[in-house]
Amino acid sequence: MIRLSVNVNKVATLRNSRGGHSPSVLEAVEACIAAGAPGITVHPRADRRHITPSDVRDIGRALAGRAIEFNIEGDPRPELIHLVEQVRPDQCTLVPVVAGEITSQAGWQPGPQTDGLSEVVRRFKSNGIRVSLFVDPESGPIEWAASVGADRVELYTEPFARAFERGAEAGLASFETYAAAARLASSLGLGINAGHDLDLANLTVFRRMPFLDEVSIGHAIISRALFVGLDTAVREYLDVLAAA
Repeated sequence: MIRLSVNVNKVATLRNSRGGHSPSVLEAVEACIAAGAPGITVHPRADRRHITPSDVRDIGRALAGRAIEFNIEGDPRPELIHLVEQVRPDQCTLVPVVAGEITSQAGWQPGPQTDGLSEVVRRFKSNGIRVSLFVDPESGPIEWAASVGADRVELYTEPFARAFERGAEAGLASFETYAAAARLASSLGLGINAGHDLDLANLTVFRRMPFLDEVSIGHAIISRALFVGLDTAVREYLDVLAAA
């Protein structure tokens, strides 16, 4: 079964827009778990525009000893590395960050920006943390991820989502690109995660991805929750994935 990790960043975005403690990120985490979500994801950015380091530590304490996967996403800046080694989540997904971006724009490309990343991967794995690298569905980045010792790749799925919006033919053509990438990753011993703009509609196609272990979804779930509630929204996504 494909696992769902709910990204609760947008709950923190709403809280931070007013200040104070409402809505509570921890309450959102507990609501997701009560609805059946097996995983929680956060992406603490350097500008602290949504999830903060204190949120990460609070969630880590709340999930300690529970069979819920905690996934911390982020770029390998010193603050993030220290936070991950302090909290020791089940998984860390390393993501390239471009200054001023609203959200992630692309996966890692082997080159100068990845120098030293193998050492970060080694450090995290030595602490018992599974490491996933955020990549485009291309052979070069996937082969590079395997070469630096990653446990998994997370396939950047916004291009698939945009293709799906253009119609069935474009969506299926894009899906085949991702399926080929997943087969390559699996052949190299990598697990496969996916995330970015996946939703209830396009998951009906993407859930057929070979070897898919986990999807990380935040914006679409929280947006849906505004109208049906967080419990219902999470359950809807779990039902779609269960039909894979």
